[in-house]
Amino acid sequence: MTDGAPASSEEVTIQPVDSRSADTGAQRWLQRARAWFWPALGLVAVIWSLDLLYTKLQREVATDPAIRKLLEEGGFWSDLKVIAVSIADRLGEIPMSGYVFAIASTLVAYAALAWYDRIALIHLRKEKGISWGYIALSSFVTYALGHNIGASVLSGGMVRLRAYTSKGLTAGEVAVLIVLCTYTFAYGTLILLGLVFVFEPQVVAPLGELIPLLALPEPVVRAIGLVLLAACALYVVGSWLHFPPRRIGKFELMYPRLPVVGRQVIAAPLELIGAAGIIYFALPEQGNPGYFIVLGAFLLSFSAGLLSQVPGGVGVMEAVFLAVMPTMAPTAVVAALLVWRLLYLLVPLGLSVPVILYFERRQFVRAAGAAGDGRDSSKGG
Repeated sequence: MTDGAPASSEEVTIQPVDSRSADTGAQRWLQRARAWFWPALGLVAVIWSLDLLYTKLQREVATDPAIRKLLEEGGFWSDLKVIAVSIADRLGEIPMSGYVFAIASTLVAYAALAWYDRIALIHLRKEKGISWGYIALSSFVTYALGHNIGASVLSGGMVRLRAYTSKGLTAGEVAVLIVLCTYTFAYGTLILLGLVFVFEPQVVAPLGELIPLLALPEPVVRAIGLVLLAACALYVVGSWLHFPPRRIGKFELMYPRLPVVGRQVIAAPLELIGAAGIIYFALPEQGNPGYFIVLGAFLLSFSAGLLSQVPGGVGVMEAVFLAVMPTMAPTAVVAALLVWRLLYLLVPLGLSVPVILYFERRQFVRAAGAAGDGRDSSKGG
């Protein structure tokens, strides 16, 4: 107090706030928030997937006006019964051998997709310590969600970031992995489109009724196919001869090592060959135009579905297939596409839910254990 100031019965003392303790508290809160955020996001993905699975099944069987009326008038459980009966009726005409080969084709497709991730990890030199089984499960869930939701950047990126950062990869390395997997898929599409355009150029002509710009003469289609194959071959030559990286704006494109490119040449088309095989084996023999035409229709329709960002390409694939294969009965084409959606989209989506639940449960237990250890250490201090 200063001289002459009235005495006060209470002394007021002001103590400085320890900024370090405040920062520590904020950091601890952020760590807990991060620990809870990903499990919560995983739970949202599970709920979204279950709702999406039911909605897509309902949409598939509602093309019949009578069935649509039953779905509109019934409740949830009656709708499930109607959906089950309608699916059984549509699929009953396909022989058992067709199902066996279609399932085998599905396994080939998803095994190739897992190989995409493995190739990207080899490119990053991060394949050691990550088992094939872990890669297969991560890839399976990634594509099960991405193919159905449509927003593959959101769903696929989220799953891969969650899965591979837990194995030691950085966010930047996961981003490179996603880009390389996307490129591998695009590379396989170009290889197979080039082959189809060269050997079956007539596959494009029927699409002229849907899109006039595609009403191209067969020599032009064949020339486009040769250009696509030449571009794919140039990619291999560039890796072999160690071409310098190419800059496109702010991006730098580097040629992967030749062993990586060699794996891409095999794996890239293998996934699409398997996926198209599902439809081919589900089609009846009568009027079947052959595997190469089915492959061409699948490539064109699947690419159109991806560009339209419609989940599962609903409506887009049907239009392209019916245009490219006019000799096939429309009901047979729709049934084959239904088999494809069941085996390639819906069944993987349903199987991915318990995988997500199991993974998120393990991460939640680890996060809770880490939070408990942090509280114990703070008390001990």
